[in-house]
Amino acid sequence: MVGELEFEKPVVELKKKIAELKVFTKDANVDLSDEISKLETRLSKLENEIYGNLKPWDRVQIARHPERPTTLDYIERIFTNFFECHGDRYYGDDAAIVAGIAKYQGLPVTVIGHQRGKDTKENIRRNFGMPHPEGYRKALRLMKQAEKFNRPIICFIDTKGAYPGKAAEERGQSEAIAKNLFEMAGLTVPVICIVIGEGGSGGALALGIGNHIHMLENSTYSVISPEGAAALLWKDSGLARKAAESMKITAPDLKELGVVDEIIPEVKGGAHRDVNTQAASIDEVLRKSLKSLLKLNKEELVQQRYVKYKNIGQFNIIENYIGVQ
Repeated sequence: MVGELEFEKPVVELKKKIAELKVFTKDANVDLSDEISKLETRLSKLENEIYGNLKPWDRVQIARHPERPTTLDYIERIFTNFFECHGDRYYGDDAAIVAGIAKYQGLPVTVIGHQRGKDTKENIRRNFGMPHPEGYRKALRLMKQAEKFNRPIICFIDTKGAYPGKAAEERGQSEAIAKNLFEMAGLTVPVICIVIGEGGSGGALALGIGNHIHMLENSTYSVISPEGAAALLWKDSGLARKAAESMKITAPDLKELGVVDEIIPEVKGGAHRDVNTQAASIDEVLRKSLKSLLKLNKEELVQQRYVKYKNIGQFNIIENYIGVQ
């Protein structure tokens, strides 16, 4: 298995045993089919047990897997005629955000997403998927263009957060994120957001104001990383596992809280195990989502978005009548 995680070790070890028996059967001409069959049955049960009961920290590890499919992986498999656009027309181009025009089942759309690398060289070029202000301004430029030409917008979210460096702050990182939040709230075209990996802090939210928000089953979406939360709460980033348990950052938790509209199931072991099958699952949800939103006019799209965010969260009103007889 490529890049197996800590909790997957029992599965990996059992697969190795099965592979060894198959090789021995072939080389020694000994029939071990019964033993192999029993081990394969045991493997199936073990996989269902492990992958069917993932802890929040396990999902964090899957979301961060170095082989996890990126925005470009999904663009290649879901859309056609993708034409990437570059630059924010103010400062420069940011490779941490990919944005362009494509066709989705014959319909012109605008596709925007965070893009990280899969090796050291590409990660450096993509700044590990952490955008600078010019990245968010590029995204907004393409969003406003999509609104002008009445094209739906699809956003793929996958970032640890916006880049916190000195240069990014000097160029207006906070302002760029805030401007995106403001403008996305009022866009008059359908906006669909899909969390495909890590959705971290304002860096994720700057592409996350949509009519529909979907999440891959093993993705995360939070205001801060588990390590950051642990450092703030307990002065120890080593307690990240404990923080992940209490932060409600996984897709099932966020679906229950009303933040996410639909959870997109992942292939067993994570999206990196079968990118084509995973892309097909995203395609199915995207198709249904877009079909329902295209029925709404401009005013209804803005109103639907407003109501969606207004209804997120739970609260109680306690009236205090102190002094009233």
